[in-house]
Amino acid sequence: MKKRKNIIGSVLLILLGLAFLSPFYLVFVNAFKNRVEIALDPLGMPKEWSLEYFTEAVEKMKFLQTLGNTVKVSFISVFGIIVLTSTTAWIMVRMKNKWTEILFYSLIATMIIPTQSIMMPLMQFMGSMTDKTGIPFLNSHFGLIYMNIGFGCGMGVFLYHGFIKSIPLEIEEAAILDGCNLWQRFWYVVFPMLKNITITVAILDVIWLWNDYLLPSLALSSKDLFTLPLSTFSFFEQYTIQWNLAMAGLSMTIIPVIVFYLAAQRYIMDSVASGALK
Repeated sequence: MKKRKNIIGSVLLILLGLAFLSPFYLVFVNAFKNRVEIALDPLGMPKEWSLEYFTEAVEKMKFLQTLGNTVKVSFISVFGIIVLTSTTAWIMVRMKNKWTEILFYSLIATMIIPTQSIMMPLMQFMGSMTDKTGIPFLNSHFGLIYMNIGFGCGMGVFLYHGFIKSIPLEIEEAAILDGCNLWQRFWYVVFPMLKNITITVAILDVIWLWNDYLLPSLALSSKDLFTLPLSTFSFFEQYTIQWNLAMAGLSMTIIPVIVFYLAAQRYIMDSVASGALK
């Protein structure tokens, strides 16, 4: 009976896995078809495996330029989130008082606010900041990175906060006896012990930022500044949709982040289980 249940469970898991992977199959397979083939048989294999549509998609979406923009925005934003949230969480844990608790729970509260509900007021605020300071918060990578860091701080502090609480204070006290100042104590003693949770924060934020469409679509208007999600939208025109080019563009867009995730996914469960859930 137990063996039968295991078999049924395995079959259900396989079917569930196939259901989750089916969109990737549709995107990849249809990237090699023309629009007629896609319309007649979207689930079948292409008659000819050609890179013609990938080449055309690269040219139309300016793939190399938009890839560089996406890498720049994503990784600078992630770097800023990691530096700011790790230091903030450490200060909150080691200097615990009512003010740090209020700040901590305020940051956590931002995680439950739908980002879509504040987008238009945010754009108006950033526009007024540009007028008052002369700093280009809109239609610039600087402004987009600035807003990305703000949106990522809540989750970053939450994850780091739980993990840092599990680090014995005696380790830092020993570092103080060895002559470490505040800066050295964190970056040379504490931060290396946060490797797993840092990689987890990086993975989650890279996936979010790499695939984000809404905020860049509102903040960026110049095509030279577009990220990959914005450039793929060029295939969806007013009266026609170039599905084959769109699928080719989407395939090239998701491959880098999938490779990044697969290379670092083993750190996620261990770090979240041992840190944030404590």
